[in-house]
Amino acid sequence: MILDDYQDVALGYADWSRLRGVEPWALNHHLPGPDWVRQGGTVADAEILVVMRERTPVTVALLDRLPRLRLVVTSGMRNASIDLDACAARGITVCGTSSSPTPPVELTWALILGLARNLVPEASGLRAGARWQSTVGTDLAGATLGVLGLGNIGTRVAAVGLAFGMRVVAWSPYLTDARAALAGVRRVSKDELFAGSDVLTVHLVLAPTTRGIVDAAAIDAMKETALFVNTARAGLVDGAALLAALDDDRIRGAGLDVFDEEPLPFDDRLRTHLRVLATPHLGYVTEGNYRRYFAEAVEDIEAWLGGTPVRLLG
Repeated sequence: MILDDYQDVALGYADWSRLRGVEPWALNHHLPGPDWVRQGGTVADAEILVVMRERTPVTVALLDRLPRLRLVVTSGMRNASIDLDACAARGITVCGTSSSPTPPVELTWALILGLARNLVPEASGLRAGARWQSTVGTDLAGATLGVLGLGNIGTRVAAVGLAFGMRVVAWSPYLTDARAALAGVRRVSKDELFAGSDVLTVHLVLAPTTRGIVDAAAIDAMKETALFVNTARAGLVDGAALLAALDDDRIRGAGLDVFDEEPLPFDDRLRTHLRVLATPHLGYVTEGNYRRYFAEAVEDIEAWLGGTPVRLLG
């Protein structure tokens, strides 16, 4: 059973016919909780689940409703929403797939550019026949880009910033001067990162040590003209503090692709906030990534059926 196939493309992006004796099913709507499994038809009888990142958490409550489940395959090699201990206790194998860092880098810059040049209000105004030009854009060349987390994705984001002629600084808990220098950027303290950045973009892995690392104090230290972008994980940020800063005009705007609850509730204020450019967790949603995910999901299932599972998690 393939869950959360929002675009209804999973079955077309891989050769599922290779899996003899396996009948693939895909749900293109979200199951909003474990109790909904009963309403998902064949979900409750699934022996194999293919999940897309954290769209549906694989919790004890869900596992208790899937008595026949024996294999979980997730896109990517890290999924914090899968209870690996609970899976292991039930004899359920968990496998992952590879993932390209390029799509989230590209979306990060789409959000930065969209905010800096006010693309949504200007494009919406043009479409509606409203006033011709109503905003003044922000220059990126010469501005300071702050990168929180200089890993695989953050390093690539920094490279684009340098190409735009930005000054690029970075911080993460274990970043060294040497590692920053390899990326062509300068390591600063966390306080300096938030206080000095014109654009602050988040690229840390969510872990117990990083949850809430963008706290109220960090947000309060930002410039009133600063732009904040998060395409990593919502749990890294104090969402209430960020919303308060936006409400009080203490930062200029936020570009968000990740949220504490997904899909984002219809009445959530982030959907309509004038200082927010929000996208529905599209960071990894590209044709290339999807073809890679589902093709390797087929490989994972094939290997598991053959008794030699690959890309094991946990």
